[in-house]
Amino acid sequence: MNKIAKFIKENRKAAGLTQEEFAARSGLGLRFIRELEQGKETVRMDKVNAALAMFDMEAVPGRKDDK
Repeated sequence: MNKIAKFIKENRKAAGLTQEEFAARSGLGLRFIRELEQGKETVRMDKVNAALAMFDMEAVPGRKDDK
């Protein structure tokens, strides 16, 4: 699972939100949230940032992990 997928899933659960509730609150589709949490590699960055914004975060360029 990639870092963003893991971050979203862990923080959504810590906030006590189901995927459905998170989708509704973030204005994103349930299918997108499911695919994001499963680590789908071809997701739209604007939507990723909308999900991350729920936790006052955003995706930024960084060095790729060796793993």
